[in-house]
Amino acid sequence: MTYHPKSDFIRVMMERGFLADCTDYQGLDEALVKGVVPGYIGFDATAKSLHVGSLIQIMMLRWLQKTGHQPITLMGGGTTKVGDPSFRADERPLLTPAQIDDNIAGIKKVFAKYVSYEGETPALMLNNAEWLDELNYLDFLRDIGRHFSVNRMLSFESVKSRLDREQSLSFLEFNYMILQAYDFLELNRRYGCLLQMGGSDQWGNIVNGIDLTRRVLDHEIFGLTSPLLTTSDGKKMGKSQSGAIWLNEDMLSSYEFWQFWRNTTDADVGRFLKLYTELPVAECDRLGALEGSEINDAKIILANEVTALCHGRAAAEAAEATAREVFEKGGVGDDLPTLTLSADDLGEGISLAQLVVRSGLAKTGKDGKRLIAEGALKVDDKTCTDAGRMFTTADLESSVKLSAGKKRHALVSLG
Repeated sequence: MTYHPKSDFIRVMMERGFLADCTDYQGLDEALVKGVVPGYIGFDATAKSLHVGSLIQIMMLRWLQKTGHQPITLMGGGTTKVGDPSFRADERPLLTPAQIDDNIAGIKKVFAKYVSYEGETPALMLNNAEWLDELNYLDFLRDIGRHFSVNRMLSFESVKSRLDREQSLSFLEFNYMILQAYDFLELNRRYGCLLQMGGSDQWGNIVNGIDLTRRVLDHEIFGLTSPLLTTSDGKKMGKSQSGAIWLNEDMLSSYEFWQFWRNTTDADVGRFLKLYTELPVAECDRLGALEGSEINDAKIILANEVTALCHGRAAAEAAEATAREVFEKGGVGDDLPTLTLSADDLGEGISLAQLVVRSGLAKTGKDGKRLIAEGALKVDDKTCTDAGRMFTTADLESSVKLSAGKKRHALVSLG
């Protein structure tokens, strides 16, 4: 990619590794230089929080605002009722309107930390249910449906891959790309939105929206995608051994969030610093090039900067202090994930295998027993291989520290 941008936004996107593709580099660049460009990303409400897989898109909205433009966060109150089939092997479970509203309330919490809803270019928080819930089916088919070629829709990789594997694609899901295209049309008509961004798996949906808006309104609009991020060992961003890395603190503690970034593979440090922090590019490159024990210092900087953006600087500092206390002094930090049990929970006692699962160090009893049998589980820094060891109220009057390997810890206490 040899394009030399004039606008700050595209320059930042290119320098920091956010850019996979763009429908018209020069046209978008000129629009960004000319004036304020409203740009949007859509987020379907499939859970009560987004996870770190969405963080690259959230950072794009943040940079859009920092370079003088208007970010639009579009909640998928309408599209979540259908479910995005892109690159999925099966249909998403359908949620009730009440579940969707509940999820949107949870997801909204994170955006205020990354974009501002005040100032010269205030961010907008919208919900596509505003227009999708009001659609008249026959009018929609006549006015919008006629602009879509089924042949072309079948050629998009997200649909083609599903059909090639002979996996069912329902008519409901097939409509998703039409609804997403209609979102872009409505955002352009109502709010002058000129740009849609998303992961590269959204390319077909974005192009559909641009095409539809040109046909109906004869307006020039643009699409820009980011790479679908995997870690250097090929794993999808957003998941860890213990589950999804949620952005909301009520779903995942700031300490566990910090630990996820602290445990980044050496090869990913420089790239992640550019994408997920605002440190200068040269500093990201310098830190990413460190070797040996020095790379651990860079990982702590990465963890601190990402956690500070998501949970606040105080939470980042507390997480680092806890980590140092646990790892360097073998102590018990104040900020460790804690499982509090009542005397009623304990009854006659609770086994070590059950504690390991309840504290989140293992997903299932089978996983917990294997962890214990392999000698990878410590109780108060001493290896314990007895999965059936029982803990009573007397044992838990002072907190018990469980450790799975060197990096994952939890406290169990009596409440």
